[in-house]
Amino acid sequence: MLRVARVLAPNPGVRELEGTNTYVVGEAPAIVVDPGPDDEGHLEEVRGTAARVGAIVLTHDHPDHAPGAVRLAALTGATIHAFRPPTGGSRLRDGDAVSCDGVSLTAIATPGHTPDHVAFWNETVRALFTGDAVLGRGTSVIDPPEGDLVAYLRSLNRMKELDPRTIYPGHGPIVFDPARKLDEYIEHRAMREREILAALADGARSVEELVQTIYSEYPADVHELAARSVTAHLLKLHAEGRVERTKRGDEATYRSIQPRACARCGRPVRGKGPLCTKCSVEALQESG
Repeated sequence: MLRVARVLAPNPGVRELEGTNTYVVGEAPAIVVDPGPDDEGHLEEVRGTAARVGAIVLTHDHPDHAPGAVRLAALTGATIHAFRPPTGGSRLRDGDAVSCDGVSLTAIATPGHTPDHVAFWNETVRALFTGDAVLGRGTSVIDPPEGDLVAYLRSLNRMKELDPRTIYPGHGPIVFDPARKLDEYIEHRAMREREILAALADGARSVEELVQTIYSEYPADVHELAARSVTAHLLKLHAEGRVERTKRGDEATYRSIQPRACARCGRPVRGKGPLCTKCSVEALQESG
């Protein structure tokens, strides 16, 4: 049995839902996952819930997850571990484990929401702490250039392969049916891609025009976030040779195109050359 106590940070918002979920994992000394904002009252509640903090781990360095780490470490003497740690913290790599009093959390690289995003995995009870990669309600924001949809889709599939029993998200309620939630996340991205391609079937559209079409039934206050998500999908489709950008800057528009096949292997070609990246490299090696 693994003790996991949630302490909700006082930072509700459109992105944060009810607030950031800070988790106290294990008995004293405990591991704290995402201490959240540098809020004195919140950090004191976390310290009281833990009784003693041995280590602090960060899923990523966004301001609603990470700033409280430095103060909590100063208050408790705990070490800080992250893929992009603050000064004095310890840099994690994929597969590294952080352990306290017999409880171990393994770092699972899950880039996409941010390049430094990491989930934490306890194999004993198959518990996965997902930060902003998977939320308890709604979907994660992929905001280019820091957000990368291709990397994010790989991360979703990696988390699915772990077959977690419980997901402890960075925001929203705990997830007790992780397989279904991860399938929903993957299908949601596929659905959004289909909607974008369908909207582009009638000709070039701007990001704003796509948002007005696809999110017409959503409140206006989510349209800014929706525009970032649409942009992430367009960048993926452009890299795959399925969408072409017809203008740049504020006047940028996109139109769907039929991917060209590599003259050598038949795979889709990115860019204007006759060969895919792999065959281009092989051709250079052969000629050299």
